Amino acid sequence: MHLFYTPDISSDFYTLSEEESKHCTRVLRLNQGDTVYLVDGKGGMYTAIIQDGHQKKCQLQVIDKQIEYGKLPYTSHIAVAPTKNMDRMEWFVEKAVEIGVSEITFLLCEHSERRSLRLDRLEKIAVSAMKQSQKGYLPLLHDMTPLHKFIKNYT
Repeated sequence: MHLFYTPDISSDFYTLSEEESKHCTRVLRLNQGDTVYLVDGKGGMYTAIIQDGHQKKCQLQVIDKQIEYGKLPYTSHIAVAPTKNMDRMEWFVEKAVEIGVSEITFLLCEHSERRSLRLDRLEKIAVSAMKQSQKGYLPLLHDMTPLHKFIKNYT
């Protein structure tokens, strides 16, 4: 099952980004007529056929749509203070996505060792974990939030 992240899909035809097109045609060696699956991170799972397998603009035609793919009957929100070792936070995000967490908030506490995060890097890891575990939903990642604000907002 070849799965691609397509957050902006809105019609029955879609063109993969240059990075995803290259992965599709050069790495996976997929050609015209092959079936691929698209996920939008909001519960949409799409079955598509490759119409034009160009390595910079791979064009797809959607033939089937599933709404609320893999939707859980609950939501979960985890708040965590990042550790000094960023590898641990990346591992944490990966595993949280795999188990189906809905939201992750990174806390800024009084004695926090880490004061900033590269949220774009964590989002890429989350997308990768979502594709790898074949999930339909991408969790919402909140940037560093002071603990007192988090408590005030969620009590």
